[in-house]
Amino acid sequence: MAVIQKHGKTYSPDLVCHKDNHPPAKIVPGCHKKWPEHNTSWSRPVARIWTVVLLLGTCLLYCARVAMPICAVSMAEQFGWSKRESGMVLGSFFWGYCFTQVFGGYVSDRVGGEKVLLLSAAAWGSMTAFTPILAHFCSQPILSMTLARFLMGLLQGVHYPSLASLCSQKVVESERGFLMSTVGSGSYLGTLVIGGAGSLMLDLYGWQSVFYVSGLLSVLWAYCMWKYLLKGEGPIITLESLGSSGVQSKLTKRHWLRLLKQPAVCAVIVTHLCTASTFFTLLSWLPTFFKDTFPDAKGWVFNVIPWLVAIPSSLFSGCLSDHLISQGFDTASVRKLMQFFSMGVSSVFTLLLCGTTTFPWAVAFVSATMGLTTFSHSGVSVNVQDLAPSCAGALFGVMNTCGAFSGVLMVYFSGYLIEATGSWASVFALITTVNLLGLCTFLAFAEARRVDIDSTKVRHHNIHI
Repeated sequence: MAVIQKHGKTYSPDLVCHKDNHPPAKIVPGCHKKWPEHNTSWSRPVARIWTVVLLLGTCLLYCARVAMPICAVSMAEQFGWSKRESGMVLGSFFWGYCFTQVFGGYVSDRVGGEKVLLLSAAAWGSMTAFTPILAHFCSQPILSMTLARFLMGLLQGVHYPSLASLCSQKVVESERGFLMSTVGSGSYLGTLVIGGAGSLMLDLYGWQSVFYVSGLLSVLWAYCMWKYLLKGEGPIITLESLGSSGVQSKLTKRHWLRLLKQPAVCAVIVTHLCTASTFFTLLSWLPTFFKDTFPDAKGWVFNVIPWLVAIPSSLFSGCLSDHLISQGFDTASVRKLMQFFSMGVSSVFTLLLCGTTTFPWAVAFVSATMGLTTFSHSGVSVNVQDLAPSCAGALFGVMNTCGAFSGVLMVYFSGYLIEATGSWASVFALITTVNLLGLCTFLAFAEARRVDIDSTKVRHHNIHI
């Protein structure tokens, strides 16, 4: 074994293990057998192909996810659901979504994110396509649809942790921002596609067609990924590949305890929690804000324009961050700059909504807010891959779980504020406060050096070689 030092401004003291001509007598304590080496990274052409494929997959993920909210009114009329029952069906997705985040990242770190993405996409795509059949052939559609949405949440919960794991293992540091921001824009693209095409299919062919088309397209995407990118290799996940032995489990516990004590790791968790909370709140309450404040306004304007702005904004943030890093700027400083735009500058436009404004200005402020929020794809979302590439999927799962729970709590609390104060200004002030809290935490403690390496043990071992 030999020990080398990583080059670059953001990796100054960190050490990693790699093989040379000497026989590997021992495994260095603190080094994980699944840590990616540089020769496993995708070449640029391959990375571009995967970027397009993963963008399409994320787009279809949101098409399948948003199919139920689009069809909820028609289904409620057909099956006689009340508002409370409709809310139960829609809300069941969240509970399943939270439970598989960490598990999906954990498995992805050990067997490869592409395998988990493939299996989950085939599963949730099939579940989406079978949803109308479950609704018609079950004597209690409310129960079958609630269970179906819960299972959808379970299956889709592994998507983003798997992406984080795959990116950390296969993409070089200077290109991660572009890939994550591009793939992240698929969520906005999917919302737009299903909102337009789904509404048209709903009017022409009924709500069942929305589920059939989005589900079958998702299964087709999974098949093409398996056939042409994975070359038909079976996505087999065994207990051995998961590292289920007792010794490895003990090492994993020590590894995680040491990791969670790092200030930089705590900073990304807190910052992602704040980012997710404010995003979920804006996503949930902005349509109601426009309906209450501008009752005569056309819904398609404020439901479409902000997402049209968010897509190019997300792509621009990824290109900008990768360009700055390739020019030699410190990686940690670039991540902080992106997060400053996402949480700092966006809060300025959020506060402008507190005052009296016209409908065009309100749409402009909201579009600027949502566009700038996408800069987090090149900030905190990719920073976890800088800190802990050996377990980026599981760590991102922890972040996303915390963000999902806090997001739901903040959405409920925002509704309480609206009823208690009768003013939307209190909600926008709350969003700004949470954003600034997360931003200050990130600016103070964020780093870009690897913290998943026990460098003291590596140095100690090196003395005995």
